[in-house]
Amino acid sequence: MKRALCMLSLLACTALAPRLSALSEGEKRLDQAATVLSEIMAAPDKGIPQDLLEKAHCIVIVPGMKQAAFIVGGKYGKGYISCRGEAGIGWSAPGTVRIEGGSLGFQIGGSETDVILLVLNESGANKLLSSKFTLGGQGAVAAGPVGRSATAQTDAKMRAEILSWSRSRGVFAGISLEGATLRQDLGDNAELYGQRLENRQIVNDGVGPPEAAARLLEMLNRYSAVERGSSRGPSNQ
Repeated sequence: MKRALCMLSLLACTALAPRLSALSEGEKRLDQAATVLSEIMAAPDKGIPQDLLEKAHCIVIVPGMKQAAFIVGGKYGKGYISCRGEAGIGWSAPGTVRIEGGSLGFQIGGSETDVILLVLNESGANKLLSSKFTLGGQGAVAAGPVGRSATAQTDAKMRAEILSWSRSRGVFAGISLEGATLRQDLGDNAELYGQRLENRQIVNDGVGPPEAAARLLEMLNRYSAVERGSSRGPSNQ
């Protein structure tokens, strides 16, 4: 019996392997982005405040941003941006982004960090959809509050266009990304959509999402109201 079960398991893994290996790096990263959002939002009293996600115009998710330092530090990662659809309803197909930045000072070490940005107004969304955008240089960005009721304890959302969070080694907290550069990645967009689309086209022109984005969009719809500004409790699904 055990031998039969082992054989069935081996056959299942063998059948699945070609499909997994056939996925592009961009498609795998989309699944990672969905996992990051799901795990952060499902954490009781430690996730992004629900009302901020409800009101957000856009979200950026960068899974596994690399951080390395030896005297001069640096950051690099790839992720996705999705914005509210027409009239603030639903979420758009994702556009690809790269985030890059540096810091000075005595430091040594390296880590991987999941990063989430929420864009809170139309002005911030327009800036983030440009070909290149410097966080803090062209718009106010602040470390976001953590916890379902944390919003009531801060006025950050009243002053900042963009709020940012990070998760590293299991710890989830607000993070300052002042000076980091975020730009669209036309090459990765071409890989996902078959043509070099700009993020503004993907977000604003109703471009259909690739199949690999289905889980990410499902998570966005699960953890936020269908219409921006609506209110509902955290999903129990």
